[in-house]
Amino acid sequence: MTSSPDIVCLGEPLIEFNRPKEGDGRTWLQGFGGDSQNVAIAAARQGASTGYLTGVGQDWMGDAFLDLWKSEGVDASRVTRHPTAPTGVSFVTHSAAGHKFDYLRKNSAASLMTPEGLAADYIAGARVLHLSAIGQAISDSARATCVAAIDVARKAGVKVSYDTNLRLRLWELDVARKVIDATMARCDIALPSLDDSQQLTGLQEPEAIAAYYLDLGVPLVALKMGSEGSLIASRERQTRIAPHKVEAVDATGAGDTFDGAFLTRLLAGDDPETAARYANVAAALSTTGYGAVTPMPHKADVLSALKRAG
Repeated sequence: MTSSPDIVCLGEPLIEFNRPKEGDGRTWLQGFGGDSQNVAIAAARQGASTGYLTGVGQDWMGDAFLDLWKSEGVDASRVTRHPTAPTGVSFVTHSAAGHKFDYLRKNSAASLMTPEGLAADYIAGARVLHLSAIGQAISDSARATCVAAIDVARKAGVKVSYDTNLRLRLWELDVARKVIDATMARCDIALPSLDDSQQLTGLQEPEAIAAYYLDLGVPLVALKMGSEGSLIASRERQTRIAPHKVEAVDATGAGDTFDGAFLTRLLAGDDPETAARYANVAAALSTTGYGAVTPMPHKADVLSALKRAG
């Protein structure tokens, strides 16, 4: 039996087709996406041991993901392959308003996950379980699987990391709000983004949003604010972490890169503010190329950028 890595991510991988802003409108760059698998790769590139729990199809896309995870050092020993359901697909387009996602994911292999099929021992042997609201939104059975995974983690003393990643094409806002708030009350590390949280809470100011999540019971909040950096909040204090300035072309996967880098540095012993400074740089560097995975920086790239920034 494969021993558990430090960070186990749970969710849905998506084969990504990204249309560059300067392209002819017909050219698409094939890459890899899915927020939870992005976190696994981002953390692996920062030096963490990571693994993924999901389902993929018996198709070329499933093959491609297994090859990717092997090359990135992400343990896929517990990934299942569905005999008929496909691997999900996402399309990313760009405009002045930012990047936009469209999907072919209904009845994907990952959406058919069940609590009965959950690798509970794998989760129990980890240090952190990471999941997101997208994994909860793709189907009722996937939502139940996320609940079961959190149950296993909490019983085993494994920290739960949670990203609010809001996709209103998948569920109604009222449903999302109830599920996300309930999950926040059971997690240890909250990784919301500002725009999602403004919709979910009805609040606008970062400090008020952080306080809202702290009041739900989560001990540590890392609120991602894009080009404005991040806000680290605990019951003791709230600290804004300045952004790292770059010439951004595509923010796809930037929040996931932050998550993976932040978790890696916390596990390495950094305090939350130091981990967030590192994660801000990693996330910024990931926006300098197209796609979620390809431009994600490795540890040496982040350390070099931190050194240059002083």
